[in-house]
Amino acid sequence: MPLYEHVLIARQDISPQQVDALVEDVTRQVQDAGGKVGKSEYWGLRNLAYRVRKNRKGHYCLLNIDAPAPVVHELERRQRINEDVLRFLTIRVDEFDDEPSPVLARRDRDEKRRARREGREDGVDGLLDGEFAP
Repeated sequence: MPLYEHVLIARQDISPQQVDALVEDVTRQVQDAGGKVGKSEYWGLRNLAYRVRKNRKGHYCLLNIDAPAPVVHELERRQRINEDVLRFLTIRVDEFDDEPSPVLARRDRDEKRRARREGREDGVDGLLDGEFAP
C-alpha cells in the first residue's frame, strides 16, 4: 500500500483533548477502511504564517498513514467538511522516517538548552556538545 504523511492544523480555540479526539477519529476512519496509522505526533499550538479563518494559531498534528488512495481521498473529503480543521496536507512518501520529526527534535533540543541554562546558575557550565567558551 502507498505511504502518506498527513499534517493537519486544527482551530486554536479547541482544547488539546479535542485535538486528540480528532486524531483518534482520523485513525479510526483509516483503520475501518483497511489502512493503518503508524506514528502520530502532536506538535502543539503554533503560530500560523498568516490568518486563516480569523485564526492566528493552530494545533498541528502529523500522522503516518499506510492506506490505499481512496481511503486518503475520503479522509480529505471529511476534513474539508470538519469545522475544526483549518488546513491539511497529505504527501505520498517512499518510506517513513522512524526518527522524531524535525519539529519535535527542535523542541527537545530547546528543552535541553533551557535545562542547561538553568543549571549554569548553579555553577554548572551551560555549553552544548560541540560548543566552546570564548
